[in-house]
Formats: sequence, C-alpha cells, structure tokens
Amino acid sequence: MRENLRNLKAPDLVIAVLGLALVLFSALRVYAPGSGVPRVVVEGEGRRWEFPLDAGETLTVGGPLGDTVVELRGSRVRVLSSPCAGQTCVAAGAIHRHGQWIACLPNRVMVRLEASDQQELDAVSW
Repeated sequence: MRENLRNLKAPDLVIAVLGLALVLFSALRVYAPGSGVPRVVVEGEGRRWEFPLDAGETLTVGGPLGDTVVELRGSRVRVLSSPCAGQTCVAAGAIHRHGQWIACLPNRVMVRLEASDQQELDAVSW
C-alpha cells in the first residue's frame, strides 16, 4: 500500500483534496442549523400546513386509513395517534430540532422540522 501512495502524482492529490472539500462543504450545507425558530411542516392527502415550532396547535390530518393527530406543544412536535397498524409514528416520540422528522407511511402523513430560513433545493441545474 505504501508503494501505491508513493506513486501518487500532484494531479491525483489535487483531485482527492477537492473531492474531500466538496463532501465537507455539502455536509455543512445540509446539516448546519438554520437561524431563527424552526418551522413545522405537516403534509398529508395533498395538503400542507406550516407552523412555527412554538405554535401550540393540535392538527388532525386525514389519510387513506383515517385521521392522524399531530400535536405541537412546548417547542416539540409528536404524533398523538394514528390509525396505522404498527404505530411507529406514535412510538417515535417528540421531535424538536430542524432536520428531524416523523412519518406515518401507511397513512401518508409526514411531519418535519425545517429551519425558518431554509431554502428548498431546485431540481433544475444549469
């Protein structure tokens, strides 16, 4: 292995360093906390709701199996009840930091926390 490292040329090292820098930059952009109060985004049955994390709301979201109840209280969000069989979304407990999420896949309900200044990525590139 040491012989392979000795055979590296300057362009190889430049490519390796640039690749590492790109990975680190991407990780920082994706996982860095945003500023401000996170917002709660709840999606289900073709509808979308947005609240500040400290809103203090209880939301009933309809899905193909029935109603999923989402509670925002004390800067935390959790699924109180859902008609799905596994109840994984209820067992997930409360979330409170941006980037965290809870999903009830059988009932097609998604709850996530986003930074208030987060920009959505555009799939179109030039």
